Parts: sequence; C-alpha cells; structure tokens
Amino acid sequence: MGLLSLGTPLHWKDSREYAEHVRDNGIQQLLTCFDAAHDRSHDKFLWGDELEYMVVKIDDANKKVTLALDEDDVLEKLGEDGVSHQKALDNDVLFHPEYGRYMIEATPQKPYNGESLKDYLYVEKNMNLRRSVAQSEISDKNKIPLALTAFPRMGVDTFTSPAYPANGPASKSLFLPDQIINRHVRFPTLTANIRRRRGQKVAINIPLYKDEKTVFDEIDPTIPKRSLFPYEDNEAFLGAAKKGHIYMDSMGFGMGSSCLQVTMQAPDIFEARYLYDSLVNIAPLLLSLSAAAPIFRGHLADQDVRWNVISGAVDDRTPFERDEAPLKGHPERGNTKSTVKLQKIPKSRYDSVDQYLGDYQNDESGKFNYFKPEFNDLDSPINNKVLNKLTDSGFDDVLAHHFAHLYIRDPIVIFNERIHQDNNKETDHFENIQSTNWQTLRFKPPTQDAVPGNNKTPGWRVELRPMEISITDFENAAYATFSVLLSRAILKYRPNFYLPISYAEKNMKIAHFRDSVIKNTFYYRTNFQSVNEDPKVAQLSLDQIFNGTDSMEGLISIVERYVKETFPQNEDNSKNDLDKLQAYLKLISKRASGEVQTCAHFIRNFVLNHPDYKKDSIVSDLINYDLIKKLVSVAEYDRVAVVDFFGNDIGNWLIDNGY
Repeated sequence: MGLLSLGTPLHWKDSREYAEHVRDNGIQQLLTCFDAAHDRSHDKFLWGDELEYMVVKIDDANKKVTLALDEDDVLEKLGEDGVSHQKALDNDVLFHPEYGRYMIEATPQKPYNGESLKDYLYVEKNMNLRRSVAQSEISDKNKIPLALTAFPRMGVDTFTSPAYPANGPASKSLFLPDQIINRHVRFPTLTANIRRRRGQKVAINIPLYKDEKTVFDEIDPTIPKRSLFPYEDNEAFLGAAKKGHIYMDSMGFGMGSSCLQVTMQAPDIFEARYLYDSLVNIAPLLLSLSAAAPIFRGHLADQDVRWNVISGAVDDRTPFERDEAPLKGHPERGNTKSTVKLQKIPKSRYDSVDQYLGDYQNDESGKFNYFKPEFNDLDSPINNKVLNKLTDSGFDDVLAHHFAHLYIRDPIVIFNERIHQDNNKETDHFENIQSTNWQTLRFKPPTQDAVPGNNKTPGWRVELRPMEISITDFENAAYATFSVLLSRAILKYRPNFYLPISYAEKNMKIAHFRDSVIKNTFYYRTNFQSVNEDPKVAQLSLDQIFNGTDSMEGLISIVERYVKETFPQNEDNSKNDLDKLQAYLKLISKRASGEVQTCAHFIRNFVLNHPDYKKDSIVSDLINYDLIKKLVSVAEYDRVAVVDFFGNDIGNWLIDNGY
C-alpha cells in the first residue's frame, strides 16, 4: 500500500510546515521523470495483479471467527530479508505489507507477458501459490488467509485474536483497537494525521439494510458512550452518526478491506493515456460486477461494495473543504494553518477519477483523437501553481490539469529523514502525493532512469483499482484476465468509449446499490465503434453491456474476438488452454446476466436465511462463524459449496476439471 519509507514520521502540525516543499519537489521529480522518458516507446505489454488476504482464526469449539493479529511475522519471514524469502522466490511470488496487521498483500514475482497465452493461464496458479505459501508460514492451522473484501464483524465486541480494547491514540476509534494497524510507523501516523488534518475523526455512514425489526429511525444504539478522548468520543452524538446508517469512525474500516488491482504497462505514453481514458467508464461496471461486501460493523448494509467506505475512511478534508458546518458544539479544528489555497474539494482523496487524460496521439490525421475538452465536465479544483509550472515546462493542458488536481492534496506522512532528496534520482516526494490519491485508476509515470531503450525499469503504466476481491482464485483470475484482455482489445480495435465523465461519476454511485448488477442500469456509450460522432448515451443493464444486444457488440464479444485473432488454436495454443480462458469469460458473462450471483448476493442471502438471524439487520457471531466456514469451503472448492455458489454450469465445470 503506497510508499513505505523508513525513518521518523512527523506529526501533522510539523509535517504541514513541509507540505509545500514536498509539492514543489514532487513536481520537479515528475518533470525529471517526463524529461527522461517522454520519448520512450515500443515497450512490451506487461501486467500484474495484487491480491490482499485476511488471516482469520476459526474457533470451532466456540463457533467464532476473529481476525488474527499475531501472524504478521509471516510478512517479515517472506519479505526481502526474511528467513523464508527464498521460498517465496522459488514459488514466483512476492509478499508486501498492507494497512491491517491481519492482512497479506501478494503479487507475482515478475510481471506477466500480455502477449503470451500461457501467462494468462498461469495467473490462477500463481494466485494459488501465494495463498499456499502464506498458509505454510502460519503454524496454527486454524488460521487461514482468506480472500474476503470486508470482515463482517469488524468493530463489534471481540473481533480480533488476541483481543484488544478500542482505546488507541492513533485512531481514537470507539470500535477498533490501534493494534489492528500494521506495525510500520507509516500506517498509524497516516491514521492519526488524517484525523488531525480533518479536525475530527473520519465519519463513515453507510445506508443500513431495513428489515422487519431493524432499528432505523435513530442513530445506531450500539454506538458506545465513552469519555476517554474529550473531543472525539462525543462526535457520533454531535452529528457525525446519521440515522438509519451504519456508523464507522476509523481508517481501518476502509483501508482494512481487501481488493483486486491490476497494473498494465502500455507501449508508450500515448497508449497509456488512451487506455486510462477508455477504462474510466469500465471501472464502475467492474465494481458492480465484482460486488462482495454487503456487511459492515456487524450490520447488513443497503449496498454491496466497499468503495465509499474507504472513501470516507481516508477523507482528510476539513469542514470548510467539505462545504459542511463543524459538528454541533464542536468548533472547527485541524488545518487551521492551511498549506494550500483554501478551496472547496468535492471529493475525498479516495474516490473515482475526475478527469480524462486525453488520447493525444502522434497521428497527424487525427483519426483516433477522440477526446474533447468538454468531456471533462466535473468540478475538479486544481493547484494553479502546479498547473502553471507544468504547462510552462511543456505539458499539454489536459495532462497538466490531471496532476494539478492531484496536487490540491497535502502530503499526510512525511519522514524527517526524507525531507531533502535528489530530484534527479528519487521520486519519494512525487509519490507522497501520487500514491495517496487513491482513485479508480492511477496513471503511473516511469522513473528518471526509464529512458528509451532501458526496458529493465517499468514504463508508462495504468493501474485499474475498483474491483472487490473474490472468494476463489478462479474468480480473481477471471476478473484480472478479463480486465487485461479487454485492455489489449481496446488498444487493438480503438473503440471510442468517451462520454461526459459525469456519467462515470453517476455510474460509480449506481454500482454501490444492492444487486445493481441485475436491478440497475448504467450510462454507456452505444456508438463506441464510431470515430467522430457525438456520443449516444443509453442506460443499459450489465447484461446488455457485457453480453451485447442485437445492435451493439458486448464487451465479452470484443474480448472473444481478440482472443480468437491473437491466440488461434494450434500446437502452441491448445484447446484445453482456450477452454480455460473461455471459462473465465463465461463467469464474467453469467455474473453480468445474473445467472451466477455476485458474492455480495450470496453473503446477504446466507445471512437472511440463517436460523439465528432475527430480521434486525444484525450479523451475530454465530452467523459470522457459519458464513466464514461456508466461504472457506467455497475457496477450497468443496463440491457442494461450489455448485451452491456458482450454480450448476460453472460449479460442475470446476468439479469436472479437478478443482
């Protein structure tokens, strides 16, 4: 997660003194990188994925599942200097720290070759290796690394092992102990400084699912009353908690959830910008399609995904920036000494993309220049100083606006030992801002040594970030593979997916709705095969978008066409290999049509039909235990469980193919 420097992190009141220094030098580092690599081209299409596992402890005797906080040495053992690092290398995997002490981030050791069918089919095996290597370093076999988007009982009673009280000074949370936070000093400092800059704790309010006996017309009665921290402990009762909502007050509720991310290296900057822009309108669809989080803080939510939970979890904006009044009887505190020009900021620093990058090409005909400035129709405040610096240095206006928008944010964690850097060799200041703008997509420039011809360092990359993590390696491989094959098809066939970006913003909100896959429609450009026509926008179901209509090719068909043309069946591309790829596409297709339920739908129905459920939207310890046991059986491909989860067609295919 982000930039992990070593050293002494500064308190917010000290770090804000260096905020402009970080921004100025970060932009200079960006300019140095662009100067070195703007002509870099013809890079191979390489890609990789990131998965984040939660280590859960299953106590069968007491029918209870908790988050295991005492296995974080797994990362130390498998890390670069660890005693088991060679085991990770031998299995072609790498492990990285994440926000939660119970979390394990895992990636392939090296990028996949996007031009090789074998690499697409190896993805699932590599994911399986990550899980098995992590499990092998956990001595207690009752503790399991599980691909779970959100832990259902996080913040309720005793939900960790070992148990700790919620009285930590970093988060000051009523629900979460600071011991859930990774031990690296960056993470508790990030937690505390977000709260300090904001002037109060983060306030996450997620709509509560309303059942027959749900307490809905008042703030949650389970919110504890406490007097440990004079200001923060009363916030829930001063307006921070909303009626009919699940209230959460700590970064851990968001950054402690898990997801699937995919990063792709494009051939050059122009292709990277076009791919980024094309995926802007695909990202909300993938969020809906991968929905896997219908429970937060022990309550059923009236939504299916985690995105707005994380958005609220790192929202460091002051009341003025949020255009809200301070809490009742709670004077505005926090960023009283601003480090940037005060302005209203419509969104958290974790949210959907606000601007296209522009698809400017080295193409004199302009045939594939689809972008129009009016497509960037959202209110996206900018740092004018940064904008002027970039345009004066040769950036086109659209790309300069992208970075000037990111640079309205303050650096939240500054390490004392990293204040002064060599801008010709280092990028920590740039990444301090870049990597704490967590959006649906991230445009990743090369470093200073990524000059043309130096293929040992990464080139121009696009990171696709919205997808929830799924329970099985089969699903995660399917989503990752589909995303990359679609991206390759986009670069080959040059569809025009541009529409006003405000529609993508609307789609992100729609993607949060309960069962949005089958119950809602999304804004979509139907004439994406047209070059110069104005966009024709319709509201379509995911079934129509992915599986197509009589008058419009679906995304699945585009990928199938690409696969058929790129990987024809021959001695190098066997029928079995292509069948495996087709199974991935079938999962995506059937999830879009509703024939295969989303993980969120499966979890919600499990709770609603559990004998211990009281029709009050509350997920008890027993329900949580039985649910996690069921999900573990799905992850381990139990024959009955996979058919229950995937349905007969895909479930039986998995069984027949040795899962």
